[in-house]
Amino acid sequence: MAQYYMPRLFAFLRKLGRHNDREWFHAHKAEYDDLRAAWIADLDRLISCMSAYEPDMAAQSGKDVTYRIYRDTRFSQDKTPFKLHFAALLSPYGKRTCMAADYLHVGVNGSMTENGCYGGLWMPESDVLKKVRKAIVDNIEEFEEIIHDPRLVAVAGTELIGDSLKTVPKGWERDHPYAHLIRMKEYGKFAPMTEKDFSTPSWVERAAEIFHIFKPFNDFINYSITEEL
Repeated sequence: MAQYYMPRLFAFLRKLGRHNDREWFHAHKAEYDDLRAAWIADLDRLISCMSAYEPDMAAQSGKDVTYRIYRDTRFSQDKTPFKLHFAALLSPYGKRTCMAADYLHVGVNGSMTENGCYGGLWMPESDVLKKVRKAIVDNIEEFEEIIHDPRLVAVAGTELIGDSLKTVPKGWERDHPYAHLIRMKEYGKFAPMTEKDFSTPSWVERAAEIFHIFKPFNDFINYSITEEL
C-alpha cells in the first residue's frame, strides 16, 4: 500500500523553504505536481463531505478551491517566489468571494499562519464591516450564543481572531459595552490541526466536521451582509 502523501508534502515544503528559488523548484516540479494532485483529490473528498450541509458547494472541485503555490511579489519586500504552504478557500459563494468563508491551511510557515481550519470574514470593505458591526450589536444575544456554543468552543476556544482598531470607530460610544467587538476589523475563528493530524486521510472528515461547526458563525455574518437595511 502506497504511503499517504501528507508526510511527503511537509517534507517537500521544508526543502522548498531551504531552496526557495525557481531553479530548485523546476528540478523538483514532478514531485510538486504529484503532491498537488493528491492534495486536490483530498479537497474533492472534503467538498463531498461539506456538500452534505452546504449543497451549493457540490458543483465545485478541488481545483476550484485551492490556491497556487506561486507568490505575488510585486508589492512585497520578500521576493521569494514560492509559498511554503498549500491552502484552499471553501465557500458556497466560490473562492473569490467577499463573504464569510472557510479557509484551510497546511504548511511550514511558522507563526505567519498556523495549520488548521479558519472560518469567518477577512478584510471586508468598509460598508460591509459597518453592517456586520451593527448586526452584532443589534443581535448580541444571538451572536454570543453562536460564539459560545460548546461545540465551537471545543474546537476553536472562546477567542475571536482578526485585526482590531486601537480605538472604537467613529459613530460609536467609547465606553460601549461591546467595544471589543466593535473595534474588530475582521471576525474569525480558528481550529488548529497539527502535522500529526494531517498524517492520515481521516483529516478530511475532521476538517469537514470543524467547518460544519463554523457554519452558524459564517451564516450569521453572511446574513448580516446580505440583509437589507
